[in-house]
Amino acid sequence: MTLICFSHLRWNFVFQRPQHLLSRFAKNHAVYFIEEPIFGAALPELRLRWEEPGVYVAVPHLPGGRSEQDVWNMLKSLVDDLIADKKLKDLLLWYYTPMALPFSRHLGATATVYDCMDELSLFKNPHPLLTTLEAELFERADVVFTGGHSLYEHKRFMHPNVHAMPSSIDFRHFSAARKKPAEPEDQKSAGPVRLGFAGVIDERFDIELVEQVAGLKPDWNLIMIGPVVKISEDALPRRPNIHYLGMKNYKDLPAYMAHWTIGILPFARNDSTRFISPTKTPEYLAAGLPVISTSIADVVRPYGEQGLVSIADEAGAFIRAGEKILQTLPNAEWRARVDAFLSQTSWDGTQAQMAKLVQDAIAKKSSQREDSEDDAAAAGGEWQIPAVAVTSHPAYV
Repeated sequence: MTLICFSHLRWNFVFQRPQHLLSRFAKNHAVYFIEEPIFGAALPELRLRWEEPGVYVAVPHLPGGRSEQDVWNMLKSLVDDLIADKKLKDLLLWYYTPMALPFSRHLGATATVYDCMDELSLFKNPHPLLTTLEAELFERADVVFTGGHSLYEHKRFMHPNVHAMPSSIDFRHFSAARKKPAEPEDQKSAGPVRLGFAGVIDERFDIELVEQVAGLKPDWNLIMIGPVVKISEDALPRRPNIHYLGMKNYKDLPAYMAHWTIGILPFARNDSTRFISPTKTPEYLAAGLPVISTSIADVVRPYGEQGLVSIADEAGAFIRAGEKILQTLPNAEWRARVDAFLSQTSWDGTQAQMAKLVQDAIAKKSSQREDSEDDAAAAGGEWQIPAVAVTSHPAYV
């Protein structure tokens, strides 16, 4: 099969769930990763590039100033041309955003997958049609995956074939931090006690908590790695002991983490964090770092409940957790429990489970089609694929 992925995230953004999974699917399938459009081109164009380890990234470049319906029409033409030019067959349609449906719902698919990694409707400024299109995607999907257990509980009644696939770990990659590789130059100026964060800094980030911890513990250094998205950089706290290092390449993250004292997940407790399953939790642990997180549901269970991660929501509690860690962790007993837990999960294993569930869904779909044909033949009539009514939506993301 050819896997065509429709994503709201760009391939060269933070290396996370889509990149982990699709890189592994690319070992056995041709994978095309279709990003959201970039506007300003004279004529519609789909620019294709090859990304290791085997993914074609397709970026639509479109004229600006067009209606959403016109944008949809242009995207539909570009996707159709891609499929025709490359002679793509046996399509596995893989969605990270329902907002791709208006220009892809016409495509015939061997199977349709919705990998629901976040509750996008709770993020800042969601499109008014997002929930309507997601309901349609649930109707079309053969199998649905969720990015964590709390999101699974929220979505499991919306489809008969939903599976929780929480954040996994590339243990070999992040455990390289334990060997203490050379420290990157732009981090060397920070003091010896370092609380590090690596991820997207957006509306999910608890700015006030970071400000308070830095103010109350001026001898602690807070290292912030990652892009600032959908919030103003002017809103970020500025203190001598807060270091914003910007976005880093995924391959370089272990070298930074190797010289941290504690990994932190200072997420705000709001709608946008209600169902998140941070990939950084197992990554910090694999790097050998003790972790402090706010009470995110998918961190509290299982990491907090098993004593692998400290949970603290207020600055005072956060500092007390940090002081306790400085006195007691990491130790051999804690690290052994961490490694035993992490040995049960991997992106390789998660991708293999997902691939098996997709194949099962295809087999079931084929069996149901054969049964329908047999029933039609027994009734003496011609079997026909029933028409499906699809609502046309006059807006784009």
